[in-house]
Amino acid sequence: HISRFRLYPWAVDSVRLLNRAGVLAVVVTNQAGVARGYFPESLIAEVHARMNASMEAGGARLDGVYYCPHHPSAGEPPYRQDCSCRKPRPGLVRRAAEELGIDLARSWVVGDRHADVELARGVGARACLVKTGYGQGELLWHAPSWPRPPDVVTENLLEAVERILAEAEGAGSRA
Repeated sequence: HISRFRLYPWAVDSVRLLNRAGVLAVVVTNQAGVARGYFPESLIAEVHARMNASMEAGGARLDGVYYCPHHPSAGEPPYRQDCSCRKPRPGLVRRAAEELGIDLARSWVVGDRHADVELARGVGARACLVKTGYGQGELLWHAPSWPRPPDVVTENLLEAVERILAEAEGAGSRA
């Protein structure tokens, strides 16, 4: 239900920092709860509207929000499908890159799951795993078996954004 929607306290500040630095802020998310029948696809639109309103109220802006409602083995068609948009597959990120003019080689994927790290690797971006959400558990239980770790691990999105922007600023000053 929409009443369960909550942003982390630092989410708006994080996006505002990206906006001020001229860096695109794009959300790419798997929402297999639609395929599994946990919630209707219309709830995703409500959540995205609430998220965008929260951002706007805090002086921040998301440049794009992309989601995959599919699952390869759960639910009924059209949601049950082995699609190209479900992370870690690159479909949504490639679509965002095309629509928004994103240079993926200069981009970061920040997320709380190994699928986000794999997605970054698959599109030639850098990977940051945040410890919020599923991140801490992923690090404790799954990271030892990952073929390649994330480029950066941070406590949360704000720390990730600060680190990415500091690195970008450093690279710019050397150019």
